[in-house]
Amino acid sequence: MKRILTLAFLVAAATGPAMAQNWPTQPVNIVVGFGPGSTPDLVSRVMSEQLKKRLEQPFVVINRPGAGGNIGLETVAKAPADGYTIGTTIPGPLIVNPMTMKMSFDSKKDIRPVTILATQPSVLVVNAKLGVDNLKDLIALLKANPGKYNYSSIGIGSISHLSMELVAQQSGTQIQHIPYKSSPEAVAAVIAGETHMATLAPNAVTGHAESGTIRMIAVSTPQRWPALPDVPTFAEQGIDGVQAEAWMAMVAPAGTPDAIIERLYKEVKESLEDAETIEQMRKFGFEPVGITPAEFAKRIEEEEKRWSKVVDQAGLRAK
Repeated sequence: MKRILTLAFLVAAATGPAMAQNWPTQPVNIVVGFGPGSTPDLVSRVMSEQLKKRLEQPFVVINRPGAGGNIGLETVAKAPADGYTIGTTIPGPLIVNPMTMKMSFDSKKDIRPVTILATQPSVLVVNAKLGVDNLKDLIALLKANPGKYNYSSIGIGSISHLSMELVAQQSGTQIQHIPYKSSPEAVAAVIAGETHMATLAPNAVTGHAESGTIRMIAVSTPQRWPALPDVPTFAEQGIDGVQAEAWMAMVAPAGTPDAIIERLYKEVKESLEDAETIEQMRKFGFEPVGITPAEFAKRIEEEEKRWSKVVDQAGLRAK
């Protein structure tokens, strides 16, 4: 009996590397929980082209938008764990949504982290007619008029929502939240004056700032973002603790074999170090990352703790 078990172990040990070496032998689906043209979609399409070149199989981007990214992530969670369905997600459905809404799957048990593909900051923008061009003046205006002003976001529990809640908590102000379905809608609301401000990704706001319809007054990174060197950080302007990077990450169904995860990570990491990929990512305002699966898992734990406090203070915890 012992000999049989030993033989089975040796066969399994030999099968893992062989499986990774042969994978993929058919097209791989990359499920994105947001629509075409969204930030996760753009990053996924850059990666799909690179992985196709490297692995000589199609990597097909499939958009499954809805429920704040939950539909796409659920598709990944319930897919066969064979390496032929992976996904691209953002912090919302992976970390925040389980705190703020009832989920039909368990993101901790049903999803396996692969890596963070790219990151970008949140930029605080205001309507140009609001009459403020720096954070100090905005905070003074909000404190003088508690509850009068509002902000748009791309949905309840999104980073654009929680980052503004964090701004309000750290500055001791009251700002009303008005959720929209997408970045274009959220920034259009600021431009039209339906809302007064928002924290959104650079690629959603830069063009409008250049045209003068909105003003960029703070960036949510520890240091200034290289692509926006003239926009100061929150910390520079006296508000500490407002760090809210929006990252795009690759995940797989739980149970996907270690060998496939390791092979996928290796190919993604090398793709992210490729000059062509870096150029494409930066053109869209993203900075390539490529941390290991273990580092990504640790990052998820850290962000769960941080955003959990914001969710509780804002009264957003699902009952």
